[in-house]
Amino acid sequence: MLRRACQAAENLARVRHIALNYLKGEKTFKGGIRRKQKKAALDEACLADILAV
Repeated sequence: MLRRACQAAENLARVRHIALNYLKGEKTFKGGIRRKQKKAALDEACLADILAV
């Protein structure tokens, strides 16, 4: 088994954690994490604001 395949779950967990940190740091939109996720998924400008660190 490839080493990368063994660590896939850990890598995905790290990416998810980084994404949640970006959403928690977003202060321009007042709402919960799920609302921020949905807004970022539907509005590219909002996503750009979240990713512009």
